[in-house]
Amino acid sequence: MVYSYKLHGLTLRTGDLICTADGDDTPIAGHFWRFIGMFVPGEVDHIIIYLGPGGRCIEAGPRGVNVFDLPGQTWNALDLVPLRGPILDTFKGVASPLEAVDWSEAQISQVRQAIAAYCLAQVGKPYNANYFNPQTEEAFYCSQLAYLAYLPHGINLNTELGVPDLPATQNIIFPQEIWKGFPRQELAPDVYQRLDPRAVHSMG
Repeated sequence: MVYSYKLHGLTLRTGDLICTADGDDTPIAGHFWRFIGMFVPGEVDHIIIYLGPGGRCIEAGPRGVNVFDLPGQTWNALDLVPLRGPILDTFKGVASPLEAVDWSEAQISQVRQAIAAYCLAQVGKPYNANYFNPQTEEAFYCSQLAYLAYLPHGINLNTELGVPDLPATQNIIFPQEIWKGFPRQELAPDVYQRLDPRAVHSMG
């Protein structure tokens, strides 16, 4: 089945990619994840795959490859900590690589279902901290999971962005290259700022 869901008014369909940013640096977030975010170029540093039904999603993060359910149609990283582990991030928008292809609706539907099935088959595998090896299926980082789910269908999420003057970084699948390289829906800046977990902490 292909499912749809609304998150902050943006439409998600099975296989679409939730893009987030700004892992927080408070103790609850975990300094390791903030450290990782510092080395990811661009405004987006994490990718989550929407599965459905409802708010069901999958990501490679603190708990390895993990399925969780969004409790509503707004993003609240604090509420999601029990489901995702110690990571606080801010919803940026939705990337939809399948919007870039000229395929029939039936073919796109099949691919969406295959992407979801691939991701679910990886549940429980550990986090891959070797970003230079996105080809392994023994462990996954966030954007690598999306990359390997899409690749068998002729969609390569690696645009070889890389980091200037750092050899071999073009092999890394950066969340930012997915965000910038494919059709996307972006949250309005004023809404994005209100969602920033750091603003919540500063008010508390």
